[in-house]
Amino acid sequence: MSLVLAAPFSLLAQSRPALTGTVAGTTGAPIEYATITLHRAADSAVVKTEFSDGQGGFRIEAASGRYLVSAAQVGFERYWSPVLALPAEGLTLGAIKLTASQATALKEVKVKGRKPQFERLADRTIVNVADSPLSAGATTLDVLGRSPGVTLGAGDNLSLRGRQGVLVVIDGKRQPMSGIELAEYLRALPAEQVQSIELITNPPVQYDAQGGAGVIAINLKKDQRLGTNGSANASYGRGEYGKFTSGLSLNHRSKKVNVFGNYAYTNRDGFIRLDLDRHFLAGPQQVAARVVIDNERLTELRSHTGRVGLDFAPTKRTTLGVSVSGLASQTDSRIDSKAQFYGPAGEPTTRYTSLGNQDVDRPNGAANLNLRHAFADSATARTLAADADYARYRTTRLLALISLFEQPARPAALLDGDQRSLLTIQSVKVDFSEPLPHRARLEAGAKVTQVTSDNDVAFVRTTRDVAVLDPAISNRFRYDENVNAAYLNLKGKVAGNALQVGVRAEQTNTLAEVEGGTSRERHYLQLFPSASLQRKLSERHALVMSLARRIDRPSYAQLNPLREYLDATSYRAGNPDLVPQTSYNFEVSHTYRQKFTTALAYARTDRPFVNAVQPSDDGGRIVVNRDVNLSTQHLYTLTLAAPLELTKWWTLYANGFFYYNRYQGQLSNTRLNRGQVACNLTANNSFTLPNGWSADLNAFYESREVYGFQLVRPRGQVAAGVQKSLWKKQGTFRLNVADVFYTTPVTATSTFINFTETFTTAQDNRVVTAALTYRFGNSKVASARRRAAGAEEELRRAAGQ
Repeated sequence: MSLVLAAPFSLLAQSRPALTGTVAGTTGAPIEYATITLHRAADSAVVKTEFSDGQGGFRIEAASGRYLVSAAQVGFERYWSPVLALPAEGLTLGAIKLTASQATALKEVKVKGRKPQFERLADRTIVNVADSPLSAGATTLDVLGRSPGVTLGAGDNLSLRGRQGVLVVIDGKRQPMSGIELAEYLRALPAEQVQSIELITNPPVQYDAQGGAGVIAINLKKDQRLGTNGSANASYGRGEYGKFTSGLSLNHRSKKVNVFGNYAYTNRDGFIRLDLDRHFLAGPQQVAARVVIDNERLTELRSHTGRVGLDFAPTKRTTLGVSVSGLASQTDSRIDSKAQFYGPAGEPTTRYTSLGNQDVDRPNGAANLNLRHAFADSATARTLAADADYARYRTTRLLALISLFEQPARPAALLDGDQRSLLTIQSVKVDFSEPLPHRARLEAGAKVTQVTSDNDVAFVRTTRDVAVLDPAISNRFRYDENVNAAYLNLKGKVAGNALQVGVRAEQTNTLAEVEGGTSRERHYLQLFPSASLQRKLSERHALVMSLARRIDRPSYAQLNPLREYLDATSYRAGNPDLVPQTSYNFEVSHTYRQKFTTALAYARTDRPFVNAVQPSDDGGRIVVNRDVNLSTQHLYTLTLAAPLELTKWWTLYANGFFYYNRYQGQLSNTRLNRGQVACNLTANNSFTLPNGWSADLNAFYESREVYGFQLVRPRGQVAAGVQKSLWKKQGTFRLNVADVFYTTPVTATSTFINFTETFTTAQDNRVVTAALTYRFGNSKVASARRRAAGAEEELRRAAGQ
């Protein structure tokens, strides 16, 4: 009904009276693109927003009534008018004079406008990557590993506040990977391309329900200045091996058109050292044995990352956009593995060496079309947003692994693997936001996603120059997933409390097929309610409570039964019997003086995924690494966050995450009911130094923890970096060292009735990096971005993004 009436109302608005005036600084110079806002006199609610033109003039049309007028611009104090009456014939105000902000001037002189690396908000933690000296030459995975509450565990599995099952989105687009595949993707994405990262533990229903532990939202850089601008960067780091990153970014923005593009090249050499000690215990049909393995993998990563796009604003309230992005990476690995077998009495029995090469190519690409429209100029106007996305992730994995048997002597064996996979993702979504009386808002949306994964692998074994295809481990696997979703969300203020209540419905259809074998089809519909309440107890105390239900569907890689060999004794495979895990998450947090946060949370996950290592059915003391479902996971957490300004030049962000994690379930005749109290401590020190220098010192500590059948030992890291502005702030020099004391290697022990494994894995993480960034173009009109992008910023505010 309201949509039907919108057209007549817009015609009536043409005859409304107008409020006109000019905005200038204390010197009388006109101020362009100042934000002029008309407020209702009764409650200061926003009625309409406009911007001043090149001569400082503005015009706002509105119905006759009593109003307040405010004017704001970056670097100036906000101006408020007295209450005024707008008559039917209109009103012309005198010149509005804006006074320069002393606080802003002080920041420009002493703090260089630099954001803190970590910011704690009511519902999320923000990691500001772009201006940190520690981000130079780093990967996105490196930055995440140093973030509060984020753990990069064994097997490169990402956890958020003690839980796996994280939804990773990049510029609002879901990444369909998990585990090692996701880690390798983030390792190929340079941190230089990232603006910020948001760690959201209880996301609203606008996000996909996928991600029981929460959402990691990665926001890439996008220049917001008018005119033609750009930057170029290069860095070189040295650990045991060299690491080079370079990039170029260009952007042209006018009042109606924004064209942007960037490119980055990464060349990183490194190693992965893995020491294993396995004990196979005696059973009905096997004798006890021990295997000790020294495994070293030298890696060469080459990646090309690019993005181009166009935003067009035909009117002030409408923005159309198109973008194309790609990440093509190639990882070449040389494998050197030595295995020594021992019998029941500890006597040496078999010894052999595995040498191999593995080449992995991942050319990935994505395209997006989007529309943003506001139905009025007000920040509280009705809004509509639509997105269409298409992405292709292609992987080619070639393996040549030869085993040389030294004791007892026998002919060498060669295993050749050719694995190819193609993942395509198509999605369309629409989001609508409608203002309601009493400053409330109704949000609704729908989304359709189609995922197709096609995988084919062939393994050939060669002995005595005779090559034979191994049909037992060569096959084809196809996985199709369709998710149809819709949501409703209502938010507003009731008796001084900010309340948000929503529900998301997702109907899922999946089909997993192994060629010549079994197929599994699933269809289910589930509801995911979400609610949050923010209450201001006093000027210094505020309380936030949230409750949500979420789901984690197995990824195509977790379901794919086809093998990926790590060495001659180990391979990784998916588990087609995996079923989704679901969770209920409750959190209450208290904020003191809008700075110090204390949060208590509880999460119960049913059928949680855990990664487990088990003896393979192949025999020969070979093990398989795959994900399995347990029964239940209980997680109790306490989070403390304190941003402290110790001196005018020293700021400390301290974050303590304390938790109790308990897993229950059964695997391989081993019952599991084990919990552990653990903690994750992060401290980031930022220093403002003389002569344009600044520095960061970051440290984190992860205590002993339980993960399923694994017991993981403590570890941590110290990283330090400095930076200096050059060439009138157009350039920045950065120097940092990561993992100063080399304390990031992971050691863990898995225990079952018939098998135990202890492993230690280490990578080339202690790296010294020097980097240089140069910015060029028009940098003096950054504040005009809201006008240039039409109503984009107003739409984001209205939608609560």
